[in-house]
Amino acid sequence: GKHWTVNEVRALIRIWSDKNIQQQLEGTVRNKRIFEQVAARLQKFGIDRDWKQCRTKYKNLKHEYKSLKSAQDSGSTSKSMKFFNELDAILGHSTMEQASKSDN
Repeated sequence: GKHWTVNEVRALIRIWSDKNIQQQLEGTVRNKRIFEQVAARLQKFGIDRDWKQCRTKYKNLKHEYKSLKSAQDSGSTSKSMKFFNELDAILGHSTMEQASKSDN
């Protein structure tokens, strides 16, 4: 598919940061319906992406964030990613909880 622009990714992250969407995503594996909602919201911003593109982008961002985060935790990175702060605002809390659970 065509490359995501910065504005498209921003819009995706804005929708993803909706607590409602987050709860749905955390609570399910079969998330096609959720990403159909996400795609529908993107359309309102004039962004034409189908649910599969949204899900793939979401997964890629999440993966990139997590691998960067764990590299940072081990102190071994100078890398950064464009939307790290935005994603940290969304994912930071949940990954922190998991990290503290696995510590004890």
